Amino acid sequence: MSDAIREQSKRLDLLISETDAIYHEATLKLGLTDSAMSVLYTICLFDGECSLRDIIAYSGIPKQTVNSALRKLEGGGVLYLKWVDGRKKRACLTEKGRELCVGTVLRLMDIEDEIIGKWLPEERELYLSLTRRYLGALREKVKEL
Repeated sequence: MSDAIREQSKRLDLLISETDAIYHEATLKLGLTDSAMSVLYTICLFDGECSLRDIIAYSGIPKQTVNSALRKLEGGGVLYLKWVDGRKKRACLTEKGRELCVGTVLRLMDIEDEIIGKWLPEERELYLSLTRRYLGALREKVKEL
């Protein structure tokens, strides 16, 4: 591997780490734990109701951590779990949960929208295309490990 490619990979890794750190800082400022933010963010992506399978797949956090966060959020009256088709569970925001998300998750989503909204349409498409391509290739390479 060339030094230039190694350097660019390193820069990408550092940007990803720095982005994660900024999301962590935002989460703390909004008064949530990282796991609660990840779970609520994912549920909000699905308009307030989401399967547990999707939360695990899209939140990027382990199943045990998701289950722990769900128990805490359910205990706080932020969401409830319901059975679908007899064997699948869905997490659903309560009214309290929707209000919490307005002051936390949706504020963060608005910031993201504002930033991306300043990009030209072709810049947004390029970013999404390259990110999707990188993610797909990374997923395949990790399967090979």
